[in-house]
Amino acid sequence: MAQSKKSVLFICLGNICRSPIAEAVFAKLVKDAGKQNEWNIDSGAIGNWHVGKGPDRRAISVLTKHSISTSHKARQIKSRDFSEFDYIFGMDEDNMDDLKSMAPTNSKAKIELLGTYDPQGELIIRDPYYDNGEEGFEKCYQQCMRCCAAFLERMG
Repeated sequence: MAQSKKSVLFICLGNICRSPIAEAVFAKLVKDAGKQNEWNIDSGAIGNWHVGKGPDRRAISVLTKHSISTSHKARQIKSRDFSEFDYIFGMDEDNMDDLKSMAPTNSKAKIELLGTYDPQGELIIRDPYYDNGEEGFEKCYQQCMRCCAAFLERMG
């Protein structure tokens, strides 16, 4: 009997920094585990400023440095995402407040901070968008790697 796919949606403010990094990291972990047929993985934004654009050049640079590719184009979260995804992960408290206020009453998605899975206990994945250079993006990558690996392990 075929089991339906599990699904996860990573959300940040503009969908060009943190959430596409999380999406690409999780997709790589899932692929490396041979479970790509078991998952539907995507990312999106709270706002619509960057819809249709690729990730920030610094996000792409950090992913490339870790041998991870992405072809993601930014999109804004839609109300149907709350019924189509099992998990929706926000990156910070503002994302969580926005997601909870946007969620329809019949939402099936479990809405959580991605950082709740961090074995090092860093709850908030800080937005590196306004940083100079790549340091904040590298930190974001490391946090996403820890959180996504722990989440995937918990999911079995």
